[in-house]
Amino acid sequence: MFNVRKHRAGLAALVVSVMALTACGSSGSSSSSGSAAGSSATPSKDVTIVTHDSWAMSKDVLAEFTKKTGYRPKFVSQGDAGAVVNQLVLTKDSPLGDAVFGIDNTFSSRAIDAGVLDPYTPADLPASAKEAAGQTSGQLTPIDKGDVCINADDDWFKAHKKALPVTLDDLAKPEYKDLLVVSSPATSSPGMAFLTATVGAKGENGWKPYWTSLKNNGVKVVKGWEDAYNVDFSAGEGKGKYPLVLSYSTSPAFTVSKDGKTTSTSALLKTCFRQTEYAGVIKGAKNPAGAKAFIDFLLTKQAQADIPGQMYMYPVDSSVPLPADWKKFAPLSPDPIAVDPKTIAADRSSWIKEWTETVQG
Repeated sequence: MFNVRKHRAGLAALVVSVMALTACGSSGSSSSSGSAAGSSATPSKDVTIVTHDSWAMSKDVLAEFTKKTGYRPKFVSQGDAGAVVNQLVLTKDSPLGDAVFGIDNTFSSRAIDAGVLDPYTPADLPASAKEAAGQTSGQLTPIDKGDVCINADDDWFKAHKKALPVTLDDLAKPEYKDLLVVSSPATSSPGMAFLTATVGAKGENGWKPYWTSLKNNGVKVVKGWEDAYNVDFSAGEGKGKYPLVLSYSTSPAFTVSKDGKTTSTSALLKTCFRQTEYAGVIKGAKNPAGAKAFIDFLLTKQAQADIPGQMYMYPVDSSVPLPADWKKFAPLSPDPIAVDPKTIAADRSSWIKEWTETVQG
């Protein structure tokens, strides 16, 4: 059975606000890639990475980064991905670190438009990542991807002799009243992804009436994924009262039975939005060479292979093998709801404002 503490967004309880890796390797190398060169005459060996709460990487993999480059990574957690971008904007004149990881495709344009990033594209960008990279003006590097979807507590539905919902429309039906908890798009990247999915599915004139129907059907809105899944979800750590929750298509892989044959939850694959997470160099970084070296390292086979087990996301490098049971328990949606990145960039702020007025006003 997968350890709940390794779930992609359930790591907040384990990740301290600032974490330093003390292991130190050779000091003669300043980068694992020639494209990350350019440090000063006396370059710092410390590199600070700003992340969301769900960041995780195996200690031995991080130790390999230090061994190969000589850099000592420190991690500064800033909450959800939306909060990360907000903090980068607020601290633009006094940057929080050198690199950032965890900005996703629903918040990327805000970071780019705010001018908080320096352009950087790794020389060894995998072919499978180039399309996603092309949407970020060369300022962000895609690292992983996953589908944000509604998840169901299958055991709860069996016990209550209810059929599982399948579509977005099902969630607004009377038989699912007071069963759904989601995170806010104003403060949560999964929340923003789900709002974007509803815009894509219902159109500019239909998404607000759809959210009104969810509101009337008793949807609960919380700040972030951690509260939704680990507090309110009936199959989460908190054994809450909501058997439907906004999470990821990979989430059922961590509720697998001890014998590895079944899982107690499922993802509703017709409700999904494809999320990509990026890393970038923070403008004004004290150690831009170290930031570039870290981004380069995140694309190595070793680091990419570590992503599924640590953050429950798919590596952006499609050539990296996945855990054996992911095909059965953690599939990507065959047809995720799509919204043009340019539309997200242009309308995100107005969507959040209108959503707030509609659902919480």
